[in-house]
Amino acid sequence: MPIRILPKEVASAIAAGEVVARPASVVKELIENALDAGASRIEISVKRGGRELVEVADDGIGIPAAELPLAVARFATSKLRTTDDLHAISTLGFRGEALSSIGAVSKLELVTKVEGEPHGSRLVMEGGRISETQPIGVPQGTVVRVRDLFFNVPARKEFLKSETTERRRISEQVTRYAIAYPEIRFRLTQRGRLTFQSSGNGDRREVLAAVFGVDAARQMISLPAAEGPQVKVEGFISPPSIHRGSRRGLTFFVNGRWVKDASLSAAVLQAYHGLLMVGRYPLAIILLNIPPEEVDVNVHPTKAEVRFRQPEVVFSITQRVIRATLLGQAPSPVVDFDSRWSAGGRMGKPSVINPDWALAHPTIEEGQPGSRQVLQPALPGGALPLLRAVGQVGAAYLVAEGPDGLYLIDQHAAHERVLFEALMAAHDQGAVESQALLEPITIEFTPAEASLLEQNLEVLERLGFDVEPFGKRAFRLRRLPVLLVRIAPEQALRAVVGDFEEDETPLSSELEARLAARVCKRASIKAGQVLSLAEQQQLLRDLERCKSPRTCPHGRPTMIHLSVDALERQFGRRG
Repeated sequence: MPIRILPKEVASAIAAGEVVARPASVVKELIENALDAGASRIEISVKRGGRELVEVADDGIGIPAAELPLAVARFATSKLRTTDDLHAISTLGFRGEALSSIGAVSKLELVTKVEGEPHGSRLVMEGGRISETQPIGVPQGTVVRVRDLFFNVPARKEFLKSETTERRRISEQVTRYAIAYPEIRFRLTQRGRLTFQSSGNGDRREVLAAVFGVDAARQMISLPAAEGPQVKVEGFISPPSIHRGSRRGLTFFVNGRWVKDASLSAAVLQAYHGLLMVGRYPLAIILLNIPPEEVDVNVHPTKAEVRFRQPEVVFSITQRVIRATLLGQAPSPVVDFDSRWSAGGRMGKPSVINPDWALAHPTIEEGQPGSRQVLQPALPGGALPLLRAVGQVGAAYLVAEGPDGLYLIDQHAAHERVLFEALMAAHDQGAVESQALLEPITIEFTPAEASLLEQNLEVLERLGFDVEPFGKRAFRLRRLPVLLVRIAPEQALRAVVGDFEEDETPLSSELEARLAARVCKRASIKAGQVLSLAEQQQLLRDLERCKSPRTCPHGRPTMIHLSVDALERQFGRRG
């Protein structure tokens, strides 16, 4: 077959595939165009998950009638002039490909008007073919209607997900930008129903309430605007009590642009290290402002990936700001008693409530539907006060007195935290204490386990294990951490190897911490173990010295706080 130049329509359809992967891609590109146009209101309407219609209307500056044909031409943009401009991009769009790519694989209608022109203009583009511009009476702004997406690329259309999935992805795109731009009013209509709306009043927490729900938004912790010479970090993060089963709750914006970045995700997860259960992930909306010349946004046609000139600085600042905020503002859970007494004169069942919610909403008026009284202020974050051991309940919980009330401490979770911080401190210093076995033992694993174990022998060595291959699927264990000497050696090694299968490609630091947490779980004091008063007091002293004493390494709370004020209310000493 001879070599030939592709027809313009075919070349455009191929190029469009890099920019327009699905209906949500269309929504993203059109929203970014509207934001660049200075819109204060953006309305999105979608039918059949975007297959039938995607319409985005804004009240921005519009496009002059004379420039309308250029607006849908490939590589036509008002945002760049020379290659030097690529090194300091301050707009969301700049490639000049969005409208031309969308029009190449759909039936696109563009209606727009600028201030000062007597009327608006309308242009239609179908499968890459452009019609003549027509005058039309419309208000200032731009409306883009995209019909029959991928009508001329049936293979691409077949690979779209279900209508429900496509609607969800569109909703995710809209809500992301609504959070990043709380001063813009967004409206999303799907299947003829209003599914999302923001007020545009600039209150980001109000937008969070619309996206995640009122309760979650109340508990989200605001990051103090940390500004350095190169990076400014702001946004919201969830307390450890709010988490998800995947990383989808992590949202990042760099200079107002939504991006996907593995290093930023790693920075957030490292900041939550030891505060969440294994396999759980926080909610985080992180907005970074970086000098445009310090970030390269011209990495991918979708503009969803960026490269930082100093990635280690961005990572460090992000991680440090989030970690400091968590340790300073994530206090112990407190006990909330229902203030109303039952007919039999007994108190209602106590429950644990989230402390950040209590800080933001110290009281709720009685009589409101679903109301309850918060009977005490939340304990401030940071170090624990000095505690005095009083006794043990159910051979599982320690009772301790502090200057601000009573503490109930889960002895297993508390000891896990103590051991974990001691192990990680020794690990960081390269001095994890281990003990040699009297006789090495040989353990056989499945092929998958053996492969993963062989890849992570160095990680195990840094945690105090001495393991070497001994055949195809067998390994010989010679040493193990002193923390595990009371556990059968084979059981100890299998316990940590089981974690390798949860994530085959974790960051080394994340994996080491996760394995260390599992080691400490095996070695810590168990529920049902009776402790003397001296042992209880020593555990409290060790916990007080911990950097993160309020949760175990897996994220469970180590303690519950009951204030003196709450006790006085329950005994009728205070109204």
